[in-house]
Amino acid sequence: MKKINYILFSIFLLTAMSCSKSFLEKNPQGELIGGQLDTQEGVDGFLTGAYSLLNGNVNGTFGNYGAAPSQWLLGEVTSDNAHKGSDNGDQPNMNLLERHAPTSTNDNLENVWVRCFEGILRCNNTLKFLNIVQAGDKKFPEARAIEIQAEARVLRAHYYFLLARIFKNVPLITETTTAVAVDNTPDIYPAIVNDLKFGVENLGTVASKDPVTRVNKVVAQAYLGKVYLYQKKYLDALPLLNAVIAARPQLETLPYTNNFDISKENGPESVFAVQHSVGADGTGGDNGNVGDILNFPYGNGLPITCCGFFQPSIDLANAFKVDAAGLPYLVAQDYRTNPYKSDFGLSDAEKKTYEVDKALRVDPRIDYTMGRRGVPFHDWGVMQGDSWIREPSNGGPFVAYKNVIDASQVSSGTGPGNTNVTGLNVNIIRLADVYLMAAECEVEAGSVPNALMLVNQVRARAAKLQAKQVNGVNVAVYQVNPYPSFPNQDYARNAVRMERRLELALEGHRFYDLVRWGIAKQTLDSYFQFEGEYFPYLKPVVMEDRDEYFPIPQNQIDRSQGILKQNSGYN
Repeated sequence: MKKINYILFSIFLLTAMSCSKSFLEKNPQGELIGGQLDTQEGVDGFLTGAYSLLNGNVNGTFGNYGAAPSQWLLGEVTSDNAHKGSDNGDQPNMNLLERHAPTSTNDNLENVWVRCFEGILRCNNTLKFLNIVQAGDKKFPEARAIEIQAEARVLRAHYYFLLARIFKNVPLITETTTAVAVDNTPDIYPAIVNDLKFGVENLGTVASKDPVTRVNKVVAQAYLGKVYLYQKKYLDALPLLNAVIAARPQLETLPYTNNFDISKENGPESVFAVQHSVGADGTGGDNGNVGDILNFPYGNGLPITCCGFFQPSIDLANAFKVDAAGLPYLVAQDYRTNPYKSDFGLSDAEKKTYEVDKALRVDPRIDYTMGRRGVPFHDWGVMQGDSWIREPSNGGPFVAYKNVIDASQVSSGTGPGNTNVTGLNVNIIRLADVYLMAAECEVEAGSVPNALMLVNQVRARAAKLQAKQVNGVNVAVYQVNPYPSFPNQDYARNAVRMERRLELALEGHRFYDLVRWGIAKQTLDSYFQFEGEYFPYLKPVVMEDRDEYFPIPQNQIDRSQGILKQNSGYN
């Protein structure tokens, strides 16, 4: 059961900084102040509001794609893992993101900027009014006051980290900021680290209120470790990540599929998850997973049918191929040899007689990451190919899997009148991610045997996945074995990076990983040439220096009267 109700009930959450206002204004019009909010209830209301923005939604259900906590658009479609999908004419600004040709007026970028700063505003108001309450005679007990401060600061760090990964140059606005507009060129990472350090030092391992869903010390440790990793501070990150691993059961004992099962949410692998709820709260799905509302198969008679977006790439499908030893191919040219394309490119006559290649040797995670023709898809039945896809020539032969719920869960797990708004949580950090971040730190610190152990634990869990079958026969040769050794640091580095791709595919990490590893251009230029053989719109795409980050929304630059500076390479 979801413990946090994300309906914005009362005056406590009425902040006028909506998508029509600048988030750099000093005194937002319409914001209730003074005695109306400087109460314990007011502070709690602002904190609840800060949690509510984690799903990227202020109100309504459509239009929140850029701010989706899954980061499917900015973290995956911009990478080698996925296409926008659907048809070419639907959401054309997403096409520009996939092709790395966005402008500063792209609505998806404005969306994530506005939603994150709304979350930051609510964190700042929590801290501001907490200080007022604590100066009065009706204050919180000191322990609870510190916990509230730590929760708000961890959430603020999350919103700022998301912005920093997307835009790099972001203005730092805190509860003490008085300037009308703030320069966005100073590095905000020190402020993110300080907020997370405060969380690590002051949160308990279990939150005193809503212990299943609120941030706690383990969340702060995992997040701080992740931020240090992005800063290449591996020796700082490693003890934090190891502490998270020690606080949870062995990964191998935790079913992989529980991460994407609405009935198994908030289990021991879930470190930090965005809580989604639908139905009973009467919001029509506002508190559900509105960011992924477009990302379901497209066809008549399906349990959920909207809107054919977010289709896995052919390159990703081939990355799941394994060699005779059950190990992945670490070089793209190797797994792209004799590429697997399902029924893509076949004539209509050939498609009528198509049968899935049961001799294909693959990691079983492929069929829990994407839907392939001829393979069972959740409890929906066997995936039927083109009849489940909006425009195969534009998005390819595959559909996303992890964000889709079982047919048996639709009646209870989707919004009233919106079956494509589900209550499925989105994991921002899960335990396997922590294992692989720790493995990366071990590699960079020169501890290759430790990295080997961590990667093999992730692979051992993957080996337990149930084989997909039709009529009692496996639909592929499923094989995932441990690495016998990492012969050197370079090999270990490539193995860890590949394992991240296989384990975390379509969960919003890939583009940001490529950027922080410094291999975005070489990886994506190669991908555009390969994938462009099947999708000509990708063939001319070449990564430019600017493309590791996205343009600052022009609306925000205009409202700041030029104080905000545009990222290099964008007009």
